[in-house]
Amino acid sequence: MTDGPVLKIENLYTYFYTRSRQAFIRSVDGVHLEIEKGQTLGIVGESGSGKSVTALSVMGLVTAEPGVISGKVGLKTANVQKNLLQDLSEYVKTATITGRIMDVYKDNRRWQKNVDRVMRGIRGREISMIFQNPKLSMNPFTSVGRQIQESILLNTAVRSAAEARDRALYWLEKVRIDSPRLRYDNNPYGLSGGMCQRAMIAMALSSEPSLLIADEPTTGLDATIQSKIVELLQEIKTTVGVTTMLISHDIDVIRALSDQVAVMYGGTILEHGPADAILSGAMAQSHPYTAALMASIPNREQIRTKAYLQAIKGEVLDTINLPEGCRFYPRCEQVTDRIQEHCRLREPGLLSISNGHRIRCWRYQQ
Repeated sequence: MTDGPVLKIENLYTYFYTRSRQAFIRSVDGVHLEIEKGQTLGIVGESGSGKSVTALSVMGLVTAEPGVISGKVGLKTANVQKNLLQDLSEYVKTATITGRIMDVYKDNRRWQKNVDRVMRGIRGREISMIFQNPKLSMNPFTSVGRQIQESILLNTAVRSAAEARDRALYWLEKVRIDSPRLRYDNNPYGLSGGMCQRAMIAMALSSEPSLLIADEPTTGLDATIQSKIVELLQEIKTTVGVTTMLISHDIDVIRALSDQVAVMYGGTILEHGPADAILSGAMAQSHPYTAALMASIPNREQIRTKAYLQAIKGEVLDTINLPEGCRFYPRCEQVTDRIQEHCRLREPGLLSISNGHRIRCWRYQQ
């Protein structure tokens, strides 16, 4: 047993340089998050909000320049207590103007060597990841069973090939894949999308990780298969109890599986707290962006009457050109005369409005 969160992200910045526009894409821009042992943190937001890049930064899988340039990712398990961005400052120098990073020098080659050293024994063993597209993430020339078996041999104390095969079959049965002994010998292209996703989940769990990152685990699946994958993840949450970071566009998936929720927009966290508080739909206690996301979900009456769906006006924020004030200000419909000047010129901090519930909005700070 350990005290404190299993994962604690502090002040994480991950930028990419676009030569065509000669500017930085601020994909992750000062993110703070933590996940307690046994809990599921759901991260929700539109495409381009920084959800997947946050997960890849934790895994040390961001390779494009400049990549992760600042921050701390603390991992604390029964076996490991480590900062996964250890010694980052030795390889990165930044220049700031009015508190914002405007120029970066990074020794990528030496930094990558450092990442490989720090993540040795972590990636795949202490932290596993379910990727968005399992068929592209698995080796197309090797059977799924052999791939799970290899993961077990690399990341657990099992050293016998026969025992590893038995464990691989156990996990295929655990994820309720149809005919696990038959599927063991199938290559990924021989499986349906739903079966391949189950095989990917089995591989991620086979090393019995302390932290599981699930990046859009239901994307690309039809509605029936999506519901079955959600049921499977609910069962795993109950029986295995693995600490999980869940990333999804689907708020219903987040609602079904999450204990805590973080709402991301423009590379930062706009709201964070208990799932029931954030996803309740109560506009009076929500960030305007969260309220707009919730309002965009069709209800039964809209479906029955074939009414138009409510959309969030405007375009997703271009993280190359961040505004001086609130990032959601250009699209916000809850700005009042009282706070308009603050919204336009100053970015609000994350303010605690109740136990564990924090919101980045001037409506609550004035």
